[in-house]
Amino acid sequence: MLDEVEVFLTGVRRGPDPDRRLATVLFTDIVGSTEKAESLGGRGWHELLDQHHQLVRHELDRFGGREVDTAGDGFFATFDGPARAVRCACAVAEAVRRLGLATRAGVHTGEVEFIDGTVRGVAVHIGARTAAEAGPGEVLTSSTVKDLVAGSGLRFRERGPRQLRGVPGSWQIYLREPELQDGAPEG
Repeated sequence: MLDEVEVFLTGVRRGPDPDRRLATVLFTDIVGSTEKAESLGGRGWHELLDQHHQLVRHELDRFGGREVDTAGDGFFATFDGPARAVRCACAVAEAVRRLGLATRAGVHTGEVEFIDGTVRGVAVHIGARTAAEAGPGEVLTSSTVKDLVAGSGLRFRERGPRQLRGVPGSWQIYLREPELQDGAPEG
């Protein structure tokens, strides 16, 4: 009844309230994809890209990620836990290395809006901008992720504060370091 009164008074029917939840976002991207595409040609690049997508989707499934979107050679996924997102990003980097590719990845946890199958919010922008700061084979996270995964065995090295394009303030960024196994760094 109140909705009908609101429509009568304003002339506008309000859409559904956004479903806001805490989520971890992961962005991956192939480093040097334009050069690789040019060297392989259209058909070769599309075949390699299909293999890349299969590997990424396998790792997303293995770590409980949900694919939100792909754009060219990049993936955007959500997770309900940051440690799984970081481990997935590392597994993706390792898997695509066998294809002769290198990825960069960014992980952030924050409140997002789930609306009509899309995911929106400042946390999404922070995740994407964090990924943009990464180099070949790197998985970068926000300080939020680093703090949330304390006790998980994941190790990080401080990269320092960054101004993320379009995001207010300065953000502390961390590089995920290999886990120790039998006293030796992970390869």
